[in-house]
Amino acid sequence: MNGDIWNLSKMEEVLREGFEVNWKEDKSCSDCIQSNGVCGNDADTNQTTCFSAPPTEAPQKPQGSSSKLKREIVIGITAAVLGTIVVFIIICCLRREQLSKALIFRRTARKNDENVKAFILNYGSLAPKHYSYAEIKKMTNSFINKLGQGGYSNVYKGKLPNGKLVAVKVLSESKGNGEDFINEVASICRTSHVNIVTLLGFSYEKNKRALIYEFMPNGSLDKFIYHRESSATNCRLEWKTLYKIAVDIARGLEYLHRGCSTRILHFDIKPQNILLDEDFNPKISNFGLAKLCQRKDSIVSMNGMRGTAGYIAPEVFSRSFGGVSHKSDVYSYGMLVLEMVGGRKNFDAGVSNCSEKYFPDWIYKDLELDLDGRTRGVITEEEETSSKMILVSLWCIQTNPADRPSMNKVVEMLEGTLHSLQIPPKPFLCSPKVSPMESSTTS
Repeated sequence: MNGDIWNLSKMEEVLREGFEVNWKEDKSCSDCIQSNGVCGNDADTNQTTCFSAPPTEAPQKPQGSSSKLKREIVIGITAAVLGTIVVFIIICCLRREQLSKALIFRRTARKNDENVKAFILNYGSLAPKHYSYAEIKKMTNSFINKLGQGGYSNVYKGKLPNGKLVAVKVLSESKGNGEDFINEVASICRTSHVNIVTLLGFSYEKNKRALIYEFMPNGSLDKFIYHRESSATNCRLEWKTLYKIAVDIARGLEYLHRGCSTRILHFDIKPQNILLDEDFNPKISNFGLAKLCQRKDSIVSMNGMRGTAGYIAPEVFSRSFGGVSHKSDVYSYGMLVLEMVGGRKNFDAGVSNCSEKYFPDWIYKDLELDLDGRTRGVITEEEETSSKMILVSLWCIQTNPADRPSMNKVVEMLEGTLHSLQIPPKPFLCSPKVSPMESSTTS
């Protein structure tokens, strides 16, 4: 070879252009490769030899597997990041919704508090005193002495700071945004009558609401007109006292219907809502179902049914009997007086609802026999009083509201003579069919 062939520049040119290489395959190399060995040249002997593979050499993973693993890792990280973002967004939305509700609730509470303040300013000195809930709890000694309970309230005995005894009605369930509560307070504030219970104060703090009434030592009328086994409550009142109670309740209802600038319909006249003071003077209480209406409105609109089974007027639970009006209170009053005379509840959910078991039905038969005998002879004052109460009550429970007398007419009939009263038509309506659990319903 010429020496210039080994010039580096020439060598690079030859390598770039390429050249042919010929070799003779050695069979020993083929055998070596098949046995996982490495064929090579032994420098010491200058001969072809077989080098064995390293014993612990780990096999390399294919390049495709490595790429697949990388893709899985990338996808997993991406999914985790997206999931975290979604959860974060959901949490933010929930917190925003909760915050929005909290703000709405606070705004509503502030608005209701403003309504209470406006109410107090509007009525001035006539408005009942506003107590805090802490004061309510203190005056009732942490609600230790329970006087009674209703569907949505409990009544506790309490004492004002000046020592005056009161009955505190705590509402256990409130509806709406508090306007109904304010309306109830406002309706009672409109009244000033000897036979209407006096509201002395109220408490209004968000969902904690209470009404403070004058305390009535003799409790409710139902304890004195039903036959009970307990001697403590089975106190029979004289006919003279029963008669006076009936007349005074009628005067109280007449005042609600005609004496107020805005007519008040009670819708829940029953013995449990007639309270008696120390001299057994009655006072109408519990205006939870009361409805205000203009005096010029003869018919009032009302959704659903309100009242207590056995005292509800027919038109209240079915408009097919007529429109709802102040005559609905007249019906309830009539049922109340019948109980005072008969000394038993007019509604028993455990018996049939047919006319043979209906309270006015059997008392009407007794009245016909009684009056037939009394008109032919001299009757006592007690007999005349009971007969008048029965006749007036039967007029009050006529099925057609137009046939019922107004409350001022009821007072006139009770204070008149027995001979001036006619026997009313016999009511044809059976008692409404309800279950024992539905004996008291509200709108």
